Amino acid sequence: MRAAIFRNGDLVADTIPDPKPVDGQVLVKTLACGICGSDLHAFHHADKMMEVAKRSGSEFGMDTKRDIVFGHEFVGEIIEHGPNTQKTLKAGTRVCSVPITVTVAGEKARVHPVGYSNEMPGGFAEHMALSEMLLLEVPNGLATEQAALTEPMAVGWHAVEKARLTPEDIPVVIGCGPVGLAVIAGLKIKGVHPIIASDFSPARRALAEKMGADIVLDPAKSSPYKRWTDEATPEGFDPTSLMTILGMGPKMRPGVFFECVGVPGIIQQMLEGTPRGARIVVVGVCMEPDKFEPFFGINKEINMQFVLGYTPEEFALTLHHLAEGKIDGAPLVTGRVGVEGVKQAFKDLANPEIHAKILVEPWR
Repeated sequence: MRAAIFRNGDLVADTIPDPKPVDGQVLVKTLACGICGSDLHAFHHADKMMEVAKRSGSEFGMDTKRDIVFGHEFVGEIIEHGPNTQKTLKAGTRVCSVPITVTVAGEKARVHPVGYSNEMPGGFAEHMALSEMLLLEVPNGLATEQAALTEPMAVGWHAVEKARLTPEDIPVVIGCGPVGLAVIAGLKIKGVHPIIASDFSPARRALAEKMGADIVLDPAKSSPYKRWTDEATPEGFDPTSLMTILGMGPKMRPGVFFECVGVPGIIQQMLEGTPRGARIVVVGVCMEPDKFEPFFGINKEINMQFVLGYTPEEFALTLHHLAEGKIDGAPLVTGRVGVEGVKQAFKDLANPEIHAKILVEPWR
């Protein structure tokens, strides 16, 4: 089969053997697979990524000296059932899955992260072997390109769920790349308004509006923290009055701030900018060393929640959010390439004014 392969630090299009489904697996034809920011990071910093993952206690690992086929935001079509499968979904069914698959040797099971495994090719290849028990049928009528957004949208939904939102909260999303846009989509479903979003990129700000943000700011011109203060302050609020100090007067609405950038320095900026009692949800994945001054968080009694991925239930619910029209991901898909175009697509994604999400269609 044809695949885009991470090999010797480069991305090459080549032919590799088709995967053979083992017990409990099915063979699928890859219809579409999104390129994720973590794919870009793995391409540029694979060894460091593995080193940090190991130090943090993760069992996630891959040998960067061997071939790896990236791609974990996929939708495929069942073409063959492997041994000891239930065949509950027939051949020809379009499916999504959380990007893991399981192989069993004797009494020992091994979990493989699809797209970050030397043994299990990801969605930048024409075929994948997936665990039957994890497959979800794409609801009738949902476009393949929308179904391929299930995984990244689930990341945003998980972050929103972890935020423990109340109707009184005013959410602020810092960074409107694919992760921030997924968070905005989740906030819209939750019905918590106004949703404030901030990004330097005009193209990303436009997408934030399309995904459901009520107030979209250029941080070079307007502070998202100042705008939150304006929106959260009730009529008659006076921070210098005795009634307010005693907690008996009008109260400001709570703030929940989503960090969706993932670069050093952002957490410190947020600790400085957010109000007392704020909740910060860290969704952006920063793989570099960072530093911040804890006293800002202590003095303001800030609650900070780090999040990663999603649960299988959240993944399944996200697929139905897309199928029911609660999330319209069509504006996010800005390009499509075959396996030969993956390397150039990785370069093109560096410019946020050109692309948001590029889909790899291996049979293209």
